[in-house]
Amino acid sequence: MRRIIKWALNHLPRTLLQRLAGWMVPLAGLFYRGRRVECPVCGSHYRKFLPYGYVTSRPNALCPHCLSLERHRLLWLWLVRETRLLDDCPRLLHIAPEVCLMRHLGRLYAQHPERYVTADLESPLAKLHFDVQQIPLEDGFAEVLLCNHILEHVADDRLAMRELFRVLRPGGWGVILSPVDRTRAATFEDDSITDPDERTRIFGQYDHRRIYGRDYADRLREAGFEVLELDYAAACTAEERRRYALCKDWLYIVRRPAESDLIRKAPASVNRASAAEEETAAEPAAAPATPAAPAAPAAPAGKTTAAAEPTAEEAAAARPANAPTPESTAEPASRPARA
Repeated sequence: MRRIIKWALNHLPRTLLQRLAGWMVPLAGLFYRGRRVECPVCGSHYRKFLPYGYVTSRPNALCPHCLSLERHRLLWLWLVRETRLLDDCPRLLHIAPEVCLMRHLGRLYAQHPERYVTADLESPLAKLHFDVQQIPLEDGFAEVLLCNHILEHVADDRLAMRELFRVLRPGGWGVILSPVDRTRAATFEDDSITDPDERTRIFGQYDHRRIYGRDYADRLREAGFEVLELDYAAACTAEERRRYALCKDWLYIVRRPAESDLIRKAPASVNRASAAEEETAAEPAAAPATPAAPAAPAAPAGKTTAAAEPTAEEAAAARPANAPTPESTAEPASRPARA
């Protein structure tokens, strides 16, 4: 089985694979019946998952029922446990939609089909077809964005990242995953390598153009995103990692800052000036200033002194004529909070 799947991945066109996998892989799953592993996406159980991989075939990787891989199962657990995506159904742009996720999201969005938009360059399963480097959608189109394992394929990944940032609504969030080799500090790419066999040997797949390093998140930040690098598999128990056959890949959660965030992140001097203007506008008319009392003499070194509290009669006698009382200078309780 390992050799058959590896040959199909490397020799059959992707569009043909997408059409055949829907019935061929579940058929192969009949030979994997059991209860040892469970797919959290579809709930199916097997004695183990199918092998999968273009170069190195990974055992226990592909769910025969819904076609989820290790990274899909990890992402699904995070979406279900840590977000309200499945409850609120915000407008979701799903680029290069994975079959396993698209099936379930499509059902969840059945009452709001216009809010779930799938897109791909060539997949017959997607609603829209475009190049991620030139997305024909308006600014701020989506509230949530899913775009996984695409950027390693495109010629200009930074341009694609900027396009993804543009179509995400301010305040919106998303997940943008790519294969990342965290032992590398910097991304390796060489456009002079065009031979498919050589690309497979160097990049791990015939249509990959780069190997991302730990600077992957920095590239996303350059496009404008806030990025959370999350080792979510480590947050799962050892039993969950075994039962769901999870990978050690990290999740890269992105967010487009809202306009209010940009104001809060302005230089401190700007924010202080804005706060001062708001406070001045909200202040009541200034009361006459009370003359300052003479400074008390300094206490000798090593000694402390306690000033005697004046009586009410003494305080009244010492107060200049027309001076405001303490009650008249008290700060109003309803003064607006400072920015």
